[in-house]
Amino acid sequence: MVTENEIREALREVIDPEVGINLVDMNLIKDIKVDGERVKVKMTLTIPTCPLSSYLTNQVKEKVESLPGVKSAEVELVDL
Repeated sequence: MVTENEIREALREVIDPEVGINLVDMNLIKDIKVDGERVKVKMTLTIPTCPLSSYLTNQVKEKVESLPGVKSAEVELVDL
C-alpha cells in the first residue's frame, strides 16, 4: 500500500508553471488520505481564481494514480 510520504514525494514533480515551484514546497497540498487503493488529496491554490486550477488538479490526480498500489485518486480543492 502506498504511503502519504510516497505520495508527497511524487507530488514534488507537479510544478506550478506560473512560479516554477512544486505544489508540496508551496504548501498547497493540505491533506492526503489513503484508503487501500484509493487516495484523496486536499489541496489549495495560490489564489482562488487561479486560471490553472483544472490543469493543476488533473496533474495531481494523474501523478497519484500513476503510483503503484493506487487505483483511483480524488482531488478536492479547499479554501486557504
